[in-house]
Amino acid sequence: MAEDKNNYILSIKGMSKSFGRNRVLDHINLNVRKGSVMGLMGENGAGKSTMMKCLFGTYQKDEGTIFLDGKEVSFAGPKDALENGVAMVHQELNQCLERSVVDNLFLGRYPTNGGVVDEGRMKKEASDLFRKLGMTVNLTQPMRNMSVSQRQMCEIAKAISYNSKIIVLDEPTSSLTEPEVKKLFSMMRKLRDEGISLIYISHKMDEIFNICDEVSVLRDGKLVMTKSTKETDLNELIAAMVGRSLDNRFPPVDNKPGKPILSIQHLSTKFAPHLQDITFDVKEGEIFGLYGLVGAGRTELLETIFGVRTRASGRVYYDGRLRNFNSAREAMDHGFAMITEERKANGLFLKGDLTFNTCIANMNHYKQGIALSTPAMYKATSNEIKVMHTKCMGPDDMISALSGGNQQKVIFGKWLERDPKVFMMDEPTRGIDVGAKYEIYELIIKMAKEGKTIIVVSSEMPEILGITNRIGVMSNGHLAGIVNTKETNQEELLRLSAMYL
Repeated sequence: MAEDKNNYILSIKGMSKSFGRNRVLDHINLNVRKGSVMGLMGENGAGKSTMMKCLFGTYQKDEGTIFLDGKEVSFAGPKDALENGVAMVHQELNQCLERSVVDNLFLGRYPTNGGVVDEGRMKKEASDLFRKLGMTVNLTQPMRNMSVSQRQMCEIAKAISYNSKIIVLDEPTSSLTEPEVKKLFSMMRKLRDEGISLIYISHKMDEIFNICDEVSVLRDGKLVMTKSTKETDLNELIAAMVGRSLDNRFPPVDNKPGKPILSIQHLSTKFAPHLQDITFDVKEGEIFGLYGLVGAGRTELLETIFGVRTRASGRVYYDGRLRNFNSAREAMDHGFAMITEERKANGLFLKGDLTFNTCIANMNHYKQGIALSTPAMYKATSNEIKVMHTKCMGPDDMISALSGGNQQKVIFGKWLERDPKVFMMDEPTRGIDVGAKYEIYELIIKMAKEGKTIIVVSSEMPEILGITNRIGVMSNGHLAGIVNTKETNQEELLRLSAMYL
């Protein structure tokens, strides 16, 4: 242990964890150096988040030992971990949305003066922290009023405020814009230079090589590789993750779009962020991308088409017929489907099993007389598990027991059961590993070749350029332009995205 004490802030030895019959971690050994950034990669369900939750005390490990700064530790829970210098920013944010930014920052550790909460001290310390991190935040506004990306940055600031020795970041950039990612990386380098160690979980290869000193790869609950990022490359990482080589990140986009079939005419919305006079057409069998900075109006546009956001003016036509939907149910009844950006907030029933979550949007299809047919629902769920390659024990698994990426696959399966004509997807590969992403891309292209109309929102520049036929670029509620994917580049997309700022 002498070497560990001298060189490593964290050493995990022989960690194992099972959920019922499902062995998620199998004798993991991992060392993290002081003042370094360790990347952690693996397919969805490989065990990354589970290992970190065992470290953080959210889960209790079945076997193994953890050494922090040379001393054996076993945290009873997250509060214990935080008080001992280990902080974690979870992929799925869990904040008190009705409370202010400063309340969320000090939740569970309010400073007091004479037995009364010292709000002045809270505001000063919060203001000093955000200033140090180069962030401008309205400390008194409710968290609900902030974008996902702003809430994510606040959660990172909270982790830093504990004066942690180790900070675990689980997919921290999944909702951040390019400028915010750069700011985060600058912040991480500053922390590293101050001697703080960071564990960075991400599916984004370019980020791993950009910010990490070392990278470890999990596959099927086992640690299969640890290397300096300078001594490995993209192909070796992918091969370690999926057990095979992926020659290309994107399959060939060989669909052949037909005639214009979905027409958006002069669409505007009543409430902020406002959409301003949006007009465009999407072709039958086309993959139409929507790109733009966070807050540009991409999500709002999909929600307005889908009938869950109020129109101020404008019309939506499909196949020549007016389709101004006033509810999601109405849109679904006319063959529209939509994958939402935040799966846990509005895409899943977290207390339900896979069968419930797969079949909930299509219940009438499984009726026999006036009752639901359990065998029909099981059959549909089993089919979608197979089609989507979802890692689970079976249809009875609770959806909350699945990794984030596998939860996303269940959402895809739910909508595929309805066989939609128009499939709108808001960040469909968010939090999904490279192997699963490729499968999703193949599925999207296959649906387009079958004549389905696809609209994809993505913040990932390579993705939006890799799987679309055309791209509409949003800027501050306006449609700044539409470009042919094969004829554009990153510079043009960025220029258009800033047109109305």
